[in-house]
Amino acid sequence: MLNNHNDHLETDQSFCPFKMITGFPCPGCGITKSLVYFYQGDIYKSLSYHILGPFVIIFCWLTIIILTTEIITKKEYFTGLLYNRKLAYNMAYLLAFYHFIRLVLFIRNNSFDDILHQSIWF
Repeated sequence: MLNNHNDHLETDQSFCPFKMITGFPCPGCGITKSLVYFYQGDIYKSLSYHILGPFVIIFCWLTIIILTTEIITKKEYFTGLLYNRKLAYNMAYLLAFYHFIRLVLFIRNNSFDDILHQSIWF
């Protein structure tokens, strides 16, 4: 029933400023669509738009639970992870690698005209 209302997700112009200017997706493009399809229970489609979409939801729920626990117990459990430089660099490398793969597939699956149509220069 909800899928009928989401046809525009597949066809409407993206509001991403980077994609509007270049026609290429940015590292975060597809997260919103991924979240929408995850909430609807379509895990495959969610992962196809952005593999990190479901992990954003899991991360948010874990953060709420851990921070609530920290407030109640007056102990810090999460601070070590929040300020872990090695973890931050590894996550940045993972996102850069994932985005590079997405760009290669995007270029391979779209012609120059298709990419131009996805920008504001059409």
